Formats: sequence, structure tokens, C-alpha cells
Amino acid sequence: MEVIKTNDAPQAVGPYSQAVLAGSLLFLSGQIALDPQTGEMVQDSIEAETQRILDNIEAILMEARFSIRDVVKTTVYATDINDFAAINGVYAKTFKVDPPARSFVQVAALPKGARVEIEVIARR
Repeated sequence: MEVIKTNDAPQAVGPYSQAVLAGSLLFLSGQIALDPQTGEMVQDSIEAETQRILDNIEAILMEARFSIRDVVKTTVYATDINDFAAINGVYAKTFKVDPPARSFVQVAALPKGARVEIEVIARR
């Protein structure tokens, strides 16, 4: 097992790692829209939140020498199912070809007032 850490994505806000490489599988912890430079939440719009999350995910993937094409499963947590279309619009721009398997779940609340959180599993 190898812990993956990069300064190009937000630092963990608790006792967890940004990602863990286990054999050929990379498990990324759920990402919320924290700006890695300021540590502040990006909350301009649900689209901006989603894009920041996907940028953070790509930074962690790159640190582990993976790419977005290596993602095999995502789980999207949203506090409002009515944001599905807006989140999906941004998500589709990142996962353009052969998108991974995905679950989309509405939850009561997320850390730091986030409206969306995404976790991924990638395979080399």
C-alpha cells in the first residue's frame, strides 16, 4: 500500500489520505470543492464546485501517474438531487469517452457546507 499526496489538491481535513495505491488500484478519498491554494470552498455555483472537484481529482491522479481515463468507478454525493443535470453537464466534459461506472446519491449534508462530493477508483 502506498499513500499518495500532492500539494496540487486540497490537503486532507481529517485522518485520511488523499489517495491510496493498492496494487493496480488507486482509491481516492471523496473530494469537495476546496481550492488547494487557499483552502477555501469554491461555492460560486454548483458547476464551479463540480469543476473544482474534478480538477482536484485529476491532480491526485497525476501525482499517482494515473489519468482520468484510468477511472473505473465514481460515486457522486449531492445535497440536492435537483442539481443532477448541472453536475452531470460538468462531469460529462471530464469523462468524455467511455465514462466509468457511477453512482449518484443524494445525502443530507456534506463537510464544510459542500453541495457535491466525488470519490473515484482508478485502475492501471
